[in-house]
Amino acid sequence: MKNSEIELKFSVPDPEALQTRLPHLGFHLVTPRTFEHNTLYDTPNRDLRARRRILRLRQYGNLCTVTHKRLPDEQAPVDTTRYKIRIENETTIGNLEAMAEIFLQLGYAPAFTYEKYRTEWSHPTDPASETTAHLVLDETPIGTYAELEGPTAWIDQTLAALDIAPTTCLTDSYGKLFLDWKQRTGSPAGNLTFAEITPPVLSLR
Repeated sequence: MKNSEIELKFSVPDPEALQTRLPHLGFHLVTPRTFEHNTLYDTPNRDLRARRRILRLRQYGNLCTVTHKRLPDEQAPVDTTRYKIRIENETTIGNLEAMAEIFLQLGYAPAFTYEKYRTEWSHPTDPASETTAHLVLDETPIGTYAELEGPTAWIDQTLAALDIAPTTCLTDSYGKLFLDWKQRTGSPAGNLTFAEITPPVLSLR
């Protein structure tokens, strides 16, 4: 499936308080808190990273997907200094290990792994239509973040309803957030995983 993905992140200091508010704002729980494991693949020379593309294998509960993301071909119709926009091609797969082996045979090897516990909520962007947007709550080893995905007007309305200042929002990927965190903390971790980031380090966030 190919679509244009528009999203924005913000840090969540109190996940329980945030989720308590969501049903009152029209959100519906889609997927309860579920472990998610992601591996990004690239060439030894990091050709995809240089082109600002990602090739990802994800296991989210029992659901396995392969995803390719890239920048839009032309000038984005939204303000890319405020929102993150990517062209995404994604499909479910039945055998994660087989797909990983195909990548290896094509010259793509694991380049970065990141994990989180994700809770997914949906929200109708237009009550008269079937169009929905999403808020996902991601508990990562370096902190908890919410990600809003939908039309820019809906994102702005949701931020206002949640009392989130737009100036505190982020367009960074989890890879970039991890690298920034490593620079601040001096952690030797190579991946954003719960095994590599131990509880004493986690307390530094």
